[in-house]
Amino acid sequence: MTDQAPSGGPEHVAIIMDGNGRWAQSRGRPRLFGHQMGARRVREIVEACPGLGVRYLTIFAFSTENWKRTQTEVSGLMKLFGRYIQREAQTLLEAGVRVRFIGDRVRLRPSLVEMMDRLEELTQNNDMIHLTVALNYGGRDEVARATKRLARDVADGNLSPDDVDAETLAKYLDTCVLPDPDLVIRTSGEARISNFLLWQSAYSEYEFTSTLWPDFTKDHFAEIIRNYGNRERRFGAVAV
Repeated sequence: MTDQAPSGGPEHVAIIMDGNGRWAQSRGRPRLFGHQMGARRVREIVEACPGLGVRYLTIFAFSTENWKRTQTEVSGLMKLFGRYIQREAQTLLEAGVRVRFIGDRVRLRPSLVEMMDRLEELTQNNDMIHLTVALNYGGRDEVARATKRLARDVADGNLSPDDVDAETLAKYLDTCVLPDPDLVIRTSGEARISNFLLWQSAYSEYEFTSTLWPDFTKDHFAEIIRNYGNRERRFGAVAV
């Protein structure tokens, strides 16, 4: 398969990277091994983006609901995130990738937050690819946090209630500097959105694939991008 950028392809793709644990368990390995393999897959997909015309890539790394998993898995994931940042920072910088993190950082350990801050600062002048990592992120939580900030501005007299509309609220979201995703992909065969980018994906196209994330190659990615070009997006209007 070719990585040639398709015409009319998505500029912003968001991915729910699901199936790491099942992939590992099907091989008789611990779930964290699957997450390690999944982290390696991220690099391949990021590297494929420029050739496919994808400028913005948002990945769902850890949800606000994932704290319900075992302490062993959560602790292992947090260590994995830190190692990924340390290992990939220079590669991301040299590849022209700008990295952002969205989600509530309050519950994350300070050392991890510090690494996240440093990576954002290190890559802030890059513009080839915009990689956004959703970490301790939930769509409902994001809207609730945005509403609190908006309400505070109204209470402080910095914003009139009459000026509050959908466009205003969007400016308070974690993704306020990003375009809405054109396409949302979920791997592993599950057909739900799991509280991911609820506001932003109102008019996104969805693709659910049975492929588990550690098996999701750049060829799978390229095929989905090509198929996207065959979809008709009307945003509530009627084709004429």
